[in-house]
Amino acid sequence: MFKKVNTALLGLALSMGITSVHAEEAKKVDVLLIGGGIMSATLGVWLNELEPGWSMEMVERLDGVAEESSNGWNNAGTGHSALAELNYTPEDKNGNVEIPKAVEINEAFQISRQFWSWQVQQGVLKNPRSFINTTPHMSFVWGDDNIKFLKKRYEALQASPLFAGMQYSEDPAQIAKWVPLMMEGRDPNQKIAATWSPLGTDMNFGEITRQFVAHLQTTPKFDLKLSSEVQDITKNADGSWRVSYKNLKDGTKTETDAKFVFIGAGGGALHLLQKSGIPEAKEYAGFPVGGSFLVTDNPTVAEAHLAKAYGKASVGAPPMSVPHLDTRVLDGKRVILFGPFATFSTKFLKEGSYLDLLTSTTTHNIWPMTKVGIREYPLVEYLAGQLMLSDDDRFKALQEYFPNAKKEDWRLWQAGQRVQIIKRDEEQGGVLKLGTEVVSSADNTIAGLLGASPGASTAAPIMLTVLQKVFKDKVATPEWQAKLHQIVPSYGTKLNDSPEAVAKEWAYTAEVLQLPTPPVIPQSVAPKAVEAAKPAAEPSKPASDLAL
Repeated sequence: MFKKVNTALLGLALSMGITSVHAEEAKKVDVLLIGGGIMSATLGVWLNELEPGWSMEMVERLDGVAEESSNGWNNAGTGHSALAELNYTPEDKNGNVEIPKAVEINEAFQISRQFWSWQVQQGVLKNPRSFINTTPHMSFVWGDDNIKFLKKRYEALQASPLFAGMQYSEDPAQIAKWVPLMMEGRDPNQKIAATWSPLGTDMNFGEITRQFVAHLQTTPKFDLKLSSEVQDITKNADGSWRVSYKNLKDGTKTETDAKFVFIGAGGGALHLLQKSGIPEAKEYAGFPVGGSFLVTDNPTVAEAHLAKAYGKASVGAPPMSVPHLDTRVLDGKRVILFGPFATFSTKFLKEGSYLDLLTSTTTHNIWPMTKVGIREYPLVEYLAGQLMLSDDDRFKALQEYFPNAKKEDWRLWQAGQRVQIIKRDEEQGGVLKLGTEVVSSADNTIAGLLGASPGASTAAPIMLTVLQKVFKDKVATPEWQAKLHQIVPSYGTKLNDSPEAVAKEWAYTAEVLQLPTPPVIPQSVAPKAVEAAKPAAEPSKPASDLAL
């Protein structure tokens, strides 16, 4: 069809005396990556390792890579490993703390550590301190009920070697040694408790993305197209996909045919999956939620706090409201962020359109969205309340974690935009999914990633899941198996089942990534002790960090 149209246009041009018009064949590549963030970049590096002969093209709408959700200022930079995030360890109906989700997320982060370590050894990533820095992770609570929960959580996590080295205390003097800034000026009669882990990290996912893409650009079969917006995705007769995109600078239009397309466009992924026409995309809708943070770069304040201190959501608030006081290293400078405070916009991307929510609504997903809106009314109430917060309200929230904070040291920063998944459900009409999901076509020629938490921290294992799903036959070959085990030594195993394996992995990655010597794992932690850590049929909903 395209050839006929091009021929007709050429004939029309010649009849009008225009001789410079010519029919241009679409470029052909093995893989086309839509979006210049951490997900597409990670998949590109995976595929370049496994199939260096494959040709790849990356199309990014903005003028540079890592400018949306992956940008360091648009996310919390937490190396999510469930060391501090209380929402990953809910209580069951009997009051027992469930740890399967925490173990699952920690396992995923260990794969990320191994993947990054391999890339450092290969020279793909330069200087680990440019993208990963040791920052203890801690949970911090007050009040009898919260203290009781935190202690139960700490005791439950002792069953897993992945949480070795974690300490628990209700002693203000001990907590002051960990986080003096959080204790100065605090009411001495306030009952508090905290857990502290030395294995926590602060991440700059934008830096990882930029270094990954820079490396890919040195390979002979990779092409980066910036300032280019995808306008259409259509299926060719031979099973490949034709991706049409427009250069936003000069208006030129380009078409590329790809054997496999990956949509790693953050909030833009849903629209693009819908453009492809695959029936799997009809199962989803999206609801945008943004986040803002209070930020200080006052050196005196920033240097006095070294931790990512996660609290507990207020009574009645959804999990995504979990507050945290974070040490960050951005642009080579230490800063502190506090939040998130939920914001609302109909945009699906920070640099998106106010029509995003409306244009993503279809006859297939309007009913699931309506059902979720009714059932999740507390979320709507929470968002409305957050939007009504004044500067004084936000500052009072900060003072609960940093009593001596001075208002003049802090400014409000709008972080990235996230899109929560709403998925059609036969029984409930629709459900709010607060994790990430890989959506792929039946023939596995196109796939996309929807959702947010735990996001960038687990880009390496998430993209490994993409490989296992869409390149199943390739993954089964001896060549791919050998390479996968070389890059991720623990591939195909559960570290949680073996304290010895955990210790070995920690020592290896700590040395390469220039992280502290890992703690000694108690011999009392045995594989049988972690039976309770096995995932249930339907894991509890994780929180969505507003600025992952």
